Amino acid sequence: MPSDLFAEPSEPSKRALDAYSQVVVAVAHALTPHVASIRHRRGSGSAVAFTDDGFLLTNAHVVGRETSGTAVAADGTESRFDLVGSDRLSDLAVIRARGDGPPAATLGTADALFVGELVVAVGSPLGLSGSVTAGVVSALGRSLPARDGRTTRLIEDVIQTDAALNPGNSGGALANSAGEVVGINTAVAGIGLGLAVPINPTTQRIISTLLGEGRVRRAYLGIVGAPAPVPAPLAQRTGRQAALRLAEVISGGPADAAGLKPGDLLLSIARTPVSTAQDIQRQLFGEVIGVALPVTVLRNGAMVDVIAVPAELTT
Repeated sequence: MPSDLFAEPSEPSKRALDAYSQVVVAVAHALTPHVASIRHRRGSGSAVAFTDDGFLLTNAHVVGRETSGTAVAADGTESRFDLVGSDRLSDLAVIRARGDGPPAATLGTADALFVGELVVAVGSPLGLSGSVTAGVVSALGRSLPARDGRTTRLIEDVIQTDAALNPGNSGGALANSAGEVVGINTAVAGIGLGLAVPINPTTQRIISTLLGEGRVRRAYLGIVGAPAPVPAPLAQRTGRQAALRLAEVISGGPADAAGLKPGDLLLSIARTPVSTAQDIQRQLFGEVIGVALPVTVLRNGAMVDVIAVPAELTT
């Protein structure tokens, strides 16, 4: 592969580019060396280096049930990789190159994105490594179902973009105009519609857990809800504008045992305010399994406090 394939344009060339193109070119130049093409016996995709000692982030569905494969850096360097850990319910996986992997990209945060903001995708669609596409953030806060065995969970705050994504882009980087990786491309939802798992505090915690333990243990309450407004008198008293209305309480689950009921307006878990499903999911990691958690709901106009003991989520 020619060494100047990803060379930064000369100054005269830069002056001939419009501002949009200059940003895309700069991000492509900065990010492409950090993205690898990966393949194994049953498939292929992309991965993003996030440490300088060979650890790469990709999608769980890209590695599937495989435990090893080959990573090809943008300059053509090949190395074998081993699976470190995979979490199908967030569609994230960590692998490690046995030899010299790509240098680490800079991870940003999807929490700072705006709808309409320029984003750049780098990956290996259809096996074509180092492919770059650009677009905008089409929407934020989308949900993406993820399944592991019999268990289905929503990946919250998924980034929607119109940057062209094709098979093989999965596991690749979605970056902002500063070249920071803010998402891991995960799905092609339709023509002109791509989705990416966000880089945010919740997914950072998942990545750290995969590095340390190889899997993610999750707690389970057994509730299904949707955001709902807080009644005006309570909103005026507490400053809370939204909570989570329970649509379903799974029979025999921890929430059912605690006395929670459909129709309850869930205000807090472990004294932490709740207004979205992600507010619950970010609390339900392994360390709270079997731990008594105070839960506050509004029921028939009255505040009700119960104690719920999360069980371990099994797939």
